[in-house]
Amino acid sequence: MSTSGVPSAQPVLRLDGVEVTYHRPDGTAVQAVRGASLEVLAGEIVGLVGESGCGKSSLGRAAVGLERLTAGTVTFNGQPVHPLGRRPRPAGLRPLQLLFQDPYSSLNPRRKVGHQLADGVRAAGEAPVGARVAELLAMVSMPPGTAQRYPHEFSGGQRQRLAIARALAARPAMLVADEPVSALDASAQAAIVTLLGELCQETGVGILFVSHDLGVVHQIAHKVAVMYLGKIVEGGVIEDVWRDPRHPYTAALIAAAPVADGSGRLPIGLAGEVPDPSAPPPGCSFHPRCPIAEAQCAEVDPPPIDVGNGQVARCLFALRTSGGAHHGEGRARSR
Repeated sequence: MSTSGVPSAQPVLRLDGVEVTYHRPDGTAVQAVRGASLEVLAGEIVGLVGESGCGKSSLGRAAVGLERLTAGTVTFNGQPVHPLGRRPRPAGLRPLQLLFQDPYSSLNPRRKVGHQLADGVRAAGEAPVGARVAELLAMVSMPPGTAQRYPHEFSGGQRQRLAIARALAARPAMLVADEPVSALDASAQAAIVTLLGELCQETGVGILFVSHDLGVVHQIAHKVAVMYLGKIVEGGVIEDVWRDPRHPYTAALIAAAPVADGSGRLPIGLAGEVPDPSAPPPGCSFHPRCPIAEAQCAEVDPPPIDVGNGQVARCLFALRTSGGAHHGEGRARSR
């Protein structure tokens, strides 16, 4: 969001038809990402959600140049994002930053926090360094004395705050957060989600928030992209998707999310496992696990279908009903 709280109309990050392929030791090709497209506006949080193995982390890493594309393009502020190599990243791409899942492994345990933040400040060409380090610590609600301590002296949630501060040293326009709260306890998760939301609103940074938990994404995101077996199967404004999911996989993720509403209803687990990405099922990739699948679903790979208000779903039955019985009880849970 801009400081006025209204997202910019221009995408700061755009991914078009991205494909990422790995090769196993036996030479088998594994297509982790299969033609995914999305965009993030300045000051907007887009949640990228799906089960483990669906390709969301590969897509997030591709967005910052940590994975080589098999096909498609990634642009940041209109500038192509190429795979990182030995040469320093072009200055125009430094405001594109990645926040890792494990804050302890992403911070150097042998160096004081202040020294690590100072590296980022100097790389951004800012001075005075000490004042900027203190400002960064304040932005993530850490006391000034933090600069003289080592990462191991802090809790997991505090270390993730420090990792965020280090990313902010580059004055990012775009932050890709790869499962940034999955290693934290519930209270620390809530604090980091709140912090990222505040930073988005106050600084105008765009955030691609990668997570396996649609419930967490519902708390923070403006929009959501739901990924299954390398494809984005549904996307749109988070409240619209949460209230009325049009893909059965999205509905299943919503039903599996815990809700502290006093109803006593337990989360409903999704049956089956994500198929081997080296041999995806024919037709709709979700049909072997889908509760509403019909014979044609094993033959037809559905295109994206616009169901209104910018909500898109790759399901042959996306237009069959406006959130009716096909999508199960998870559909009705709205905050």
